[in-house]
Amino acid sequence: MFEKIANIFRIPDLRKRVLFTLGMLAVYRIGSNIPTPGINGAMLAEFFNQNSGSALGLVDLFSGGNLRKLTIFALGIMPYITASIIFQLLTVIYEPLAKLQKEGELGRRKITQWTRYVTVLLGIVQSFTIALTLTNSTTGAPMVTISRGAFIPLCVLTLTCGTAFIMWLGEQITERGVGNGMSLLIFAGIVVGIPRGIAELYDKVQTNAWGAFTPVAVVLLIAGMIAVVAFIVYVERSERRITVQYAKRIVGRRMMGGQSTHLPLKVNSGGVMPVIFASSILSAPLLFQGMSFFGSAPLRDTAFFGPIIRNLSPGEPWYELLRIIAIIFFAYFYISIVFRPDDIADNMRKYGGFIPGIRPGKRTADFINDVLTRITLVGALYLIIVSIIPELLISGIHFNHIWLIGRMFDQLPSWMTNGLGVNFYFGGTSLLIVVGVAMDTVQQIESQLIMRHYDGFTPKSGRIRGRKSW
Repeated sequence: MFEKIANIFRIPDLRKRVLFTLGMLAVYRIGSNIPTPGINGAMLAEFFNQNSGSALGLVDLFSGGNLRKLTIFALGIMPYITASIIFQLLTVIYEPLAKLQKEGELGRRKITQWTRYVTVLLGIVQSFTIALTLTNSTTGAPMVTISRGAFIPLCVLTLTCGTAFIMWLGEQITERGVGNGMSLLIFAGIVVGIPRGIAELYDKVQTNAWGAFTPVAVVLLIAGMIAVVAFIVYVERSERRITVQYAKRIVGRRMMGGQSTHLPLKVNSGGVMPVIFASSILSAPLLFQGMSFFGSAPLRDTAFFGPIIRNLSPGEPWYELLRIIAIIFFAYFYISIVFRPDDIADNMRKYGGFIPGIRPGKRTADFINDVLTRITLVGALYLIIVSIIPELLISGIHFNHIWLIGRMFDQLPSWMTNGLGVNFYFGGTSLLIVVGVAMDTVQQIESQLIMRHYDGFTPKSGRIRGRKSW
């Protein structure tokens, strides 16, 4: 394994890409320790510690812990993800934008430019709501150390510029580094927070937080994490192979074709993106819960918005139901964007390929689409299981809050309705992102190694002679 890792640094281009990626992630971590001017860090940290198992814990997870300290990168990449979702949806329902996307590189650059503008706009809106929430806070000591008139514009400018800079960092990593830049930034934020989650778990063990059940709970938690990681790796590498036969044809004086191959369709082609998209959409209202207008009470305390915001908090049945629906929707939506059965069928027919028993052309496209529809549902259910089940054990699902029938669930064990109170870093969403992004990045590095005649990381990559043996 050490020899394979050393091979990365023997290839000049790959070495530059890896070092560039590490450098950009280092810049991201440096910015994650620069606080926004005028913030009372001690009071803000105490507030987040008191609400670590609530909705704020999930928002803080995707910001890489920056929201907890309100650093210049407090908004994270959530505005960019939200803007990307908006434009991807518009390309499906808005014909002029769909035509622009089909224009090739020029059209994609135009859509990317508009996505950046919307990202900045969303950053302004979200940073403004955060500033209003902090200045209107009534939780004991003030969270802001300067005047309201100075803090609001300063906070909006700082957080919006931080969001724009994170967006630039992600694009640079994608273009000049290794892996998907936006996913790697989320990955870095979660990995850095894992030691804090381990320390909190250790404190719970020391204080015997769960009573006599504490040793059993810790063992079950660790075993569950290992099982979830193994399950993620197994499904992420699973694929449905469709046999493709190529007919023999004469090209010049040579006989071409005649071989049999397969078309691999991954069970979870969307990776972690459906979960990130769903969590991004559902966590957006959480940033507005402390906002108030004209000196009135915060939205979470109003008669109309209060119940809505409370029901859209992690652990609430309505939130979990909407998240399940959103994951299924984005799983199908993402595969419809990245996978075109019609184009695959046309390319197969162009080169003399066909699926045994299926007529080339539209019938082949329909067959591939049917297979994709079935395995995408399996992939969506896998994402739901990985996201929901660990959260059920960790933060619980409040079945007793369901209207009319909630009393039926009062007899359930407290760990099912209230969870074990462990930090979100041990949740299924965080594990899915960490394992998924790590596997994707390693796979990209492995493809670069194999392409340059070096051993890959996995045993199935085959033994390929290195440059020393030439």
